[in-house]
Amino acid sequence: MIEVVQGSLPIVLGLPHTGTEVPPDIWEGLNETGRALADTDWHIDRLYNGLGLDVSTVRTPIHRYVIDVNRSPEDNSLYPGLNTTGLCPLTDFDGKVIHLEGAAPDAAEIARRKEAYHTPYHDALSTELARVKAKHGVVLLYDCHSIRSVIPYLFEETLPDLNIGTNSSQSCSPIMERVVHTRCRAAQDYRTALNGRFKGGWTTRHYGKPAQNQHALQMELAQSTYMDERPPWQWRADKAERLRPVLYRILNDLIELLNERPLR
Repeated sequence: MIEVVQGSLPIVLGLPHTGTEVPPDIWEGLNETGRALADTDWHIDRLYNGLGLDVSTVRTPIHRYVIDVNRSPEDNSLYPGLNTTGLCPLTDFDGKVIHLEGAAPDAAEIARRKEAYHTPYHDALSTELARVKAKHGVVLLYDCHSIRSVIPYLFEETLPDLNIGTNSSQSCSPIMERVVHTRCRAAQDYRTALNGRFKGGWTTRHYGKPAQNQHALQMELAQSTYMDERPPWQWRADKAERLRPVLYRILNDLIELLNERPLR
């Protein structure tokens, strides 16, 4: 079920939210809002694919409304005091209920989904990170995300275009954070935030262990940079082809840095 592509370079791309598969029994419990699957990280796998860099990828095809693999198994809030969605979301990013009445998952169903979908994703991700680290002595998990640029329920005003999350500078080396931030700020026509509204999800926080030569960061892109932010969520080649070289330079900078170990 989990899709793993093994690369030769010291970077693993995490793709936790590009999947749109919903098992039939769960689909039957979703209402019209839930079945819209509006909170998908649309086209993110396509955006990073074919950049000419032989990096590993780990992707789940399962939609986040089934279970969000970027949340902790204990369903602890990533952003206490702020609106967010949980391990098995009950609402979408606009705060609207996504299940038919009486169909929201109970504790037993959440436990079943963790075993069926959450654990396999992280088993695969852990395995690939370990393989790459064994080969290179160092590894970076680059967690790929996107979100609509205007969602009042989650954040005020318009989201910056490139949002770097390093768990407040704890999930990767300072020089790695600086290299990515510098590259993003140099990208013309794009606004950048470092550890702003998005500081990195549970995946970034869980796997980022710089002292053990295992680094992690999250890149949250505003979807307005490469697609239409309304149904049918169309890919915009004119926008995407401007953004893809920026993503290439970010990843290439990181590869060069990782090859210069030790990181300082």
